[in-house]
Amino acid sequence: MFSLLKTRPKARKPAPPETRTLDVAGRLMPLTIKQHDRATRITLRIEPGGRALKMTVPKGLAAREVNAFLDRHQGWLLTKLAKFSTDAGLRDGGEILFRGVSHRIQHTGSLRGLTEAVLIDDRPVLRVSGMAEHVGRRIAAFLKKEARADLVRLATMHAGTIRAPIRSISMKDTRSRWGSCSSEGNLSFSWRIVMAPPSVIDYLAAHEVAHLKEMNHGPHFWALCRKLCPGMEEAKSWLKRHGSQLHAIDFD
Repeated sequence: MFSLLKTRPKARKPAPPETRTLDVAGRLMPLTIKQHDRATRITLRIEPGGRALKMTVPKGLAAREVNAFLDRHQGWLLTKLAKFSTDAGLRDGGEILFRGVSHRIQHTGSLRGLTEAVLIDDRPVLRVSGMAEHVGRRIAAFLKKEARADLVRLATMHAGTIRAPIRSISMKDTRSRWGSCSSEGNLSFSWRIVMAPPSVIDYLAAHEVAHLKEMNHGPHFWALCRKLCPGMEEAKSWLKRHGSQLHAIDFD
């Protein structure tokens, strides 16, 4: 007796995302277009920092409809992108946020010397040495160092409160999230958070440390996070309003 075994058709791999460059009033923006089986409409969003665009479209949508959608939303994009300025004035006389306070940048003209935050005539100043064209990089290096100092201290304090061990703490420049916590106890933070007010830096540390106990965003997690950082809601609100501007600054 013979029988024929029916073979299941192989599942089709999803189409790879299309990438292109979109001209928004002379501003060239990387655009990723992804087809989604369950999408019923076109969605367009600006990536954190305002440096790229991401578009989700229904599967099989004609290219002309995608192009028409982009044409119709040029004005919307122009308005939204206007708040993302990559020119933060990272030069002598410019301004940069440090722990929530605007500091005037003072290029010392000396090739050697530390970058340091000082008060001059009661005004916050960030003194930067080195070559003028490297001011942005030296500021970034200073912010990374200060961010590590703040976040190691705060994370260690909060971890001690809930008696949870930390395996490692690292600084990164992520655009999609401000921090992360692995199941092994490795914490990672965006060093750009050091431009935010101290209460916001504290919230970020508390948020990731809370994940050492609760690897989710359920009610128990938020209750623990609020216990570690009573000002959680205000800090979250600040990040929602200003976080993208911090991501948008180009230190190179």
